[in-house]
Amino acid sequence: MSFQAYLDNIQAKTGKGPEDFKRMAEEKGFVKDGAPCVKATEITNWLKDEFDLGHGHAMAIFALLKGKTN
Repeated sequence: MSFQAYLDNIQAKTGKGPEDFKRMAEEKGFVKDGAPCVKATEITNWLKDEFDLGHGHAMAIFALLKGKTN
């Protein structure tokens, strides 16, 4: 599955796009100055708990927060 396919599936499941996740991560204090400032586990646990994402999809959001665009 391509990175974009992961993001498309996440948006279909949650109704939230990449910018939404970036904003929410910043609001939670997981991202500062445009990069994650906590361990991946803290972010993936949040995504799994709050949005019922699987590990691979949660890691795709973490990659997005780290700056991956494709």
